[in-house]
Amino acid sequence: MSAQLSPDAWQHRAACRGPQSAVFFPPPQFERKRDRLEREARAKAICEVCPVKRECLEHSLQIEEPHGVWGGLNEVERKALLATPA
Repeated sequence: MSAQLSPDAWQHRAACRGPQSAVFFPPPQFERKRDRLEREARAKAICEVCPVKRECLEHSLQIEEPHGVWGGLNEVERKALLATPA
């Protein structure tokens, strides 16, 4: 029997796991632009030290995740990256 990791095993090593995960997604109520920028900056700071940042970003681009900060990029930044010709 061989030990194979599931394709999403990287998620278990992500720095965003735990109580701080709320900063990666907008709140259900209205969020002022300044508050959004501050929240995203906190999320991106966590991404900067994450050991699976690349895997996270690749996953979000592959599934075209429409919400939140993934791999250090927000929705608008990921959309622009997807729109860039390869």
